[in-house]
Amino acid sequence: MPYTAEHKQKTRQRIVECARELFNRRGFANVSIDEIMQRAGLTRGGFYNHFKAKEELYAEAVSVYLTFDPTQRWQGIEFDPHACGTASARQMVTVYLSSAHLEDIEGHCPLIALPSDTARAGPQVRKAYHGLVEHMAGMIAAGAGGQDATQARERGLAITALCVGGMVLARTTDDPAFADEVRKAACALALELIGPGSEPAS
Repeated sequence: MPYTAEHKQKTRQRIVECARELFNRRGFANVSIDEIMQRAGLTRGGFYNHFKAKEELYAEAVSVYLTFDPTQRWQGIEFDPHACGTASARQMVTVYLSSAHLEDIEGHCPLIALPSDTARAGPQVRKAYHGLVEHMAGMIAAGAGGQDATQARERGLAITALCVGGMVLARTTDDPAFADEVRKAACALALELIGPGSEPAS
C-alpha cells in the first residue's frame, strides 16, 4: 500500500528537522546523509525519495526557519504569533536575543549557526540564506514606524545585523557572563532602534 501524501510530507519534515539540528551542531561538510537518515529513523535509500542531493536538503533546512515557532521548542518564551508592527519587531528581537535561543545549539537560527558554511555553499543554499535575512529584516522594518520605506529597510537590515552578530559573538565565547553581556547589550540597542513598546521577558 503506497504512503499517503500526508505521510510523505511528515517524513520529509522529520528529515529536514533532523538535518537542521545536525547541521547546526557540526556544519554541512561534517554531517553525512547516513547520519541524517539514521537520526530520522529512516534508511539512506529513502533520502532520495525526498531530495536530489544534500545541498537541496541544506537549503530547505535554512528556509524552514521562516515558519519557526519558538514556543514549540523553548520553555518560558512568550510569543504572540498575531503581534504586528512595533510589538512584532520588539518581540522578534527579544526572542532572538534570548538566553533560550543562545543555549539551544541545535535550535539556533541558521543565520548564526551556518554563515561560514553558507558562504562556501552553492547558489541554492545562498539563496535560501538570503531569503531568511530578507524575511527577518522585512519583519523588523515593518515595525520601525514613522519612517519612509528606504529608512525602514535600512533600520531593519541594521537591527538584523545587530541581532545576528550579537548572537554569533555570544555563541563563540567560553565566558557565560560575557556572552550574556553581549546578548543583552545587542538586545537593548536593537530595541532602542525600533522604538518604545512592550516585549516579553528574555
